[in-house]
Amino acid sequence: MDEPVNPHPGTARKNMIPVRYEHIKTCKQSGARLGKVHTPHGSFDTPVFMPVGTQATVKGMSPDELKEIDAKIILSNTYHLFLRPGREIVKEAGGLHKFMNWDRAILTDSGGFQVFSLSDIRDIKEEGVTFRSHIDGSKKFMSPEISIGVQNDLGSDIIMCFDECAPYPCEYDYAKKSMEMTTRWAKRCKEAHARPDEQALFGIVQGSTYKELRIESAKQITELDFPGYAIGGLSVGEPGDIMNEMLEVTVPYLPEDKPRYLMGVGSPDYLIDAVIRGIDMFDCVLPTRNGRNGTVFTSNGRVIIRDAKYARDYSPIDENCDCYACRNFTRAYVRHLFKCGEILGLRLAAWHNLRFLIKLMEDVREAIKNDRLLDFRKEAFERLGY
Repeated sequence: MDEPVNPHPGTARKNMIPVRYEHIKTCKQSGARLGKVHTPHGSFDTPVFMPVGTQATVKGMSPDELKEIDAKIILSNTYHLFLRPGREIVKEAGGLHKFMNWDRAILTDSGGFQVFSLSDIRDIKEEGVTFRSHIDGSKKFMSPEISIGVQNDLGSDIIMCFDECAPYPCEYDYAKKSMEMTTRWAKRCKEAHARPDEQALFGIVQGSTYKELRIESAKQITELDFPGYAIGGLSVGEPGDIMNEMLEVTVPYLPEDKPRYLMGVGSPDYLIDAVIRGIDMFDCVLPTRNGRNGTVFTSNGRVIIRDAKYARDYSPIDENCDCYACRNFTRAYVRHLFKCGEILGLRLAAWHNLRFLIKLMEDVREAIKNDRLLDFRKEAFERLGY
């Protein structure tokens, strides 16, 4: 593992930047960037895909297995950990890294998206959001200050501002008010952040699918001078061409010397297209969720492994994949596990899907290095059937 930015984590220097972006190369063909992000728990190359460990675990995967597929950073969820087991327990355990036995980088999202998407009843006000837990229906309150306080207790390397993720579609007036409140909340998040020398707080750009709002949000959030920036509120149901258009208008307003994170994107086509538009970091539950449902990524497109036509298919899930599942088992066997309801089937499919996306990002980085990302996109899209 790479040396942390601070070689003495217990003695953080005043005004030390806990997370920094190192630009390595710009692809001459596409303009995409190759870089490296340095954190207190090691460095990772970008562009990068981050597996999602919602409840302090990537579903079906142990920490050692995540390391085997070369995951350098994972994401966990503030909303879920706030509800269960609670911030106090994770803090008592020594923070999220020790609690889940993961010694590489962790990013926690703010809980904002889950408050708005999982809670049936919610009341959004300037102070914060009152909502009912999706677990037991109990009344809860989340504000910028509480979200940051929880993330400070979790101790993740990268933490996110509490924002409102406007639904798609939504009216211009709603999107504008939501974006402006997200900016005000970002200021409060920065003021509430108690561990700026140990955790990097990223700002989030909102604005729905309105160009002028995206630009204005980017200007407002970057004025607050965060160590990194995320683009939120995309991949929430809008067509891919609209997402790409929003990236094209937003990214030019983000600093070149800081990481750029597109939240909630994980399909291969969206990943490649967003990298071409200047994005460095991605996360999504898609690989594990699809895997548990029996859908796997392959270098020739998606395969529904449950289908009868794979009952006598004795080839690997993907002959071009180096993961544990593909090295050791056949499609016929994995299908058999799914048909029998065996847990191993779900694990192998999720394991493969995660490695597929991490390997895709390795190939993307190699294409950038060789100034041929647009050629790579054409080849990949033809193979994958996009």
